[in-house]
Amino acid sequence: MTSTTTPQPTRSTATLQLVRGLFQLVAIVAITVWGFLAWPLPFPGILTGLGLMALAVLLWALFLSPRPVLRVDRFAAALFELLLLAAAVGAILSLGIFWVWPALFGVAGAVIGYLSSRRAR
Repeated sequence: MTSTTTPQPTRSTATLQLVRGLFQLVAIVAITVWGFLAWPLPFPGILTGLGLMALAVLLWALFLSPRPVLRVDRFAAALFELLLLAAAVGAILSLGIFWVWPALFGVAGAVIGYLSSRRAR
């Protein structure tokens, strides 16, 4: 009797995927908050915030989600993840946060993304 079993992720891989998802969620929230606060409210600020949130979530769902709509190779997925992190770092810097925190967020997010993509292969 043969069984086709899919390999179950180990606990450390699942933890890395969870942390990676949290970093991506924080990036989307940072971009959205920046979109709301960068322009005067109500007219351009609300439209910009909602538009940037929709764009960030759309790109995440298309390329970075656990079940992406469009399957791309790992280099393209890494590029989209780095672009999302760079946009979040830029948004956090633009909000006036001291530069060390966005830099640490960007480096930590890139390292977590690299480690989790290496473990997923």
